[in-house]
Amino acid sequence: MAGHHMNWRTGAPRLRPGQARSRHAVILVAVALLAGCHKAAQEEQAPVVTVDVAPVTLAKIEDTVRADGVLFARQQAAIIPKIIAPVARRLVERGTRVRAGQLLLELENKDLAGAALKGQATYEAAQATYETTSRATVPEEQQKAQLDVNSAKAELDAAQRTYDSRQELLKQGAVSEKDVNDARVVFSQAQTTYQTALKRLQDLESFARDQALKAAAAQRDTAKGDAQSTEAQLSYSRITSPIDGVVTDVPYYPGEMPQSGAPVVTVMDTTQVIAKTHVSQLDASRIAAGDAANVIGPDNVPVIGKVTIVSPALDTTSTTVAVWVQAPNGQGQLRPGMSVRVEMIAKTVPDALVIPTAAIVTSPSGSTYTIVVDNANTPHIRKVSVGIRNNGRAQVTDGLSSGERVATTGAFELFKMDPEALKKVKVQIAPAKEEEEPEES
Repeated sequence: MAGHHMNWRTGAPRLRPGQARSRHAVILVAVALLAGCHKAAQEEQAPVVTVDVAPVTLAKIEDTVRADGVLFARQQAAIIPKIIAPVARRLVERGTRVRAGQLLLELENKDLAGAALKGQATYEAAQATYETTSRATVPEEQQKAQLDVNSAKAELDAAQRTYDSRQELLKQGAVSEKDVNDARVVFSQAQTTYQTALKRLQDLESFARDQALKAAAAQRDTAKGDAQSTEAQLSYSRITSPIDGVVTDVPYYPGEMPQSGAPVVTVMDTTQVIAKTHVSQLDASRIAAGDAANVIGPDNVPVIGKVTIVSPALDTTSTTVAVWVQAPNGQGQLRPGMSVRVEMIAKTVPDALVIPTAAIVTSPSGSTYTIVVDNANTPHIRKVSVGIRNNGRAQVTDGLSSGERVATTGAFELFKMDPEALKKVKVQIAPAKEEEEPEES
């Protein structure tokens, strides 16, 4: 062949030097084109991650302590009679609404009524005796003492007149000094006699009257005490309600003898109920008496109440803290003995930056992050500080701004990616879902 040389190993034509260089150039161009196409294909095949997004919003969020509890009536009276006697009258039934002081049940009391009448009569007789004694006539000894006083007083008055008269006569020279002195001695003796008689009369009056009145008063007071005791015994047979409320148990019927120490009527005030629960020591440190709370029964309808008691001591059997929540029960939908859920609101932030808790990713070290999706649908890992978490929502205290978007579903897949790989990811926003907003707790 003209212009060609044969390769001795292959038998193929040997190219001239110029032809070889041209072929090499073509090959290099082809390789470059192939590499560029491969790179473009790689770029076209960059991973696409579909995520749900949620906006960062300003909203109220509450720090809530949740626990299970049991309902109790605000007030309860299991009435145990002080005497044992058969039931005579039953005036109420279960469900009867009663007022404080209302008669509920009456026990047999004929013997007690008779004793009360007798005691009252005895007291009235003793009272009459006391009044008679206080107006009693003067005893004979006192009468004699009174006569002695009267006589001594007359002699004293006469001696006084004689003494005064002789003093005047002495001035006129009609009597001697001795006559005046004699009159003075008689007057002095009359004074002494009168004072002695008067004191004796006073002593007799005081002693006799006091003794008589004391004896009469003692009899009267004893009779009064007996009358009150029998009246009290009679009153114990009349079972009255100590509180306003509703009768929840009345187990005995007329003719039946109640067991000793057993309640004959139980009354509860259910207009307010107490949910008694226990929380951990950490949760107890977050709440205080007066905090708002919700009591949620089987109907899942929250009833607004408040924390009334946070025990200052631990329950020795469980090392938890007893907490009481009181709630109104005007409709009677909450019944004592019912199991309920209790939500105690420890703190409320009215204008918090809030995102779904699904948007928060926690690293092995415990740090918290979110995936922020910008307007170009490019994902960015952002470290954030999280505050209150409640009911599927979380408060972000640092790291986000209102109006930004964060990934929820799919956020963890993006977080796991290498930072360089994440830069190449194309984010696709999933269609918005119609979801009910979570209820405020």
